[in-house]
Amino acid sequence: MKICITGGAGMIGSNLALDLVQNNYEVTIIDNLWRGNLANLKFNGDYIVDIDSDFFQIDLSDTQNIEQICSILSNADIVVHLADVVAGIGYVFNKQYEIFTQNILINNNLFKAAAQTKISKLIYVGTACSFPLELQSGLHSELVESALFPAHPESAYGWSKLVGQLELQYLSEVVDFEICTLMLHNVYGPNCEFEGERTQVIPSLISNIVRANEGDTITVWGSGSQGRAFIHVNDVISALKKTFVISDLPPYMQIGPSYCTSIKELAEMLIRISEKNLHIYFDKSKPEGDRGRFANFSLAQKYLEWTPTVDLCMGLQQTYKWIYDRSTR
Repeated sequence: MKICITGGAGMIGSNLALDLVQNNYEVTIIDNLWRGNLANLKFNGDYIVDIDSDFFQIDLSDTQNIEQICSILSNADIVVHLADVVAGIGYVFNKQYEIFTQNILINNNLFKAAAQTKISKLIYVGTACSFPLELQSGLHSELVESALFPAHPESAYGWSKLVGQLELQYLSEVVDFEICTLMLHNVYGPNCEFEGERTQVIPSLISNIVRANEGDTITVWGSGSQGRAFIHVNDVISALKKTFVISDLPPYMQIGPSYCTSIKELAEMLIRISEKNLHIYFDKSKPEGDRGRFANFSLAQKYLEWTPTVDLCMGLQQTYKWIYDRSTR
C-alpha cells in the first residue's frame, strides 16, 4: 500500500512514516520544513525514505504547486493530511490571521489536488481545539462529537481546522474516495519541537526543566489549574493505521484520553521525572487558552476498535529522555 503523508517530517508524520516503512508500506512525504525537520526522518543514522525520490519540500499553501502536488498524490493509495500551521499558545494567539489564512490555503490546495487523482482515501488530522469554547471549561469537561456544532472555537487555529474538516466533508460528496477526520487532543512524544516560540506545552516545560539547576524556579504560563488531554504519538499512529483498512467510517471522531491533566500536575510530574529540586512560578499574566477538556472516544472505540494504551507517566519519561539527550550534547 502506498501512503503519502503531508507534514511528514513533523512529530506525528515522522513517527508515522517510520512505523509504516518498518511494516513494508511505500511512503512519500510532503513537507515545507517550517516545523518539520529532515533529522526526524533518520533512523539509526539513515533516512527512512529516499530523500531524492520520496521526499518533496513543497509549500502546500502556494497554489502554483497544485500541479506538482497532483503528480505526487497520483502515486498514492491513501493520503494522510497532517500539514498545518500550529504552535504553542503564545504563537497561536499572536498570529491568528496568519494561521487562519495559511491553514485554509493548505487545505484547499491539498483537497483540490486530491480531487484530481485516484486515491482511495484521505485522512485529515483535525483538532479538539475546534470544539466550542464554552464546552472546554475545566478538568471535568468531556467532549463528544455530537456537540461540535453550533461551532464556536476559541482560536483562529481551531476555526481553520474546522473549516478544513467541513471542506473535506463537502468534497466527499462529489469525489470517489473515502474520507475521515481524526480530531486529535494534545499530542506529545519524540521528534517534537522543543525550542523556540513555536514549541508546545510538554516539550517547552521539559526543555526548561532540563536547563534548570538545582533550586531554580521554572515559570509556567497561567494558574496551572487549566488542563489538557495528552495523547502519545504512538497512540495516534495506531488510530491512523486503523483508518487505512476500515471502511464506512464516520466523517470525524476524536482521538484522545478519557481524562484531563492539569498543567500544574503535568509540571510536577516532569519535575519528579527530572529528579531535580525545582520550584514552580505560575505566571497568571500569560494566556491559558481553554480551561480544559478530555475525549469521549467511544466513536473511535466503536469504529476503529481503538483505545489509548500509552501511560502518561511512561510517555513523559520517554519524551523527557529524548529531549534531554538532544539538549545536553
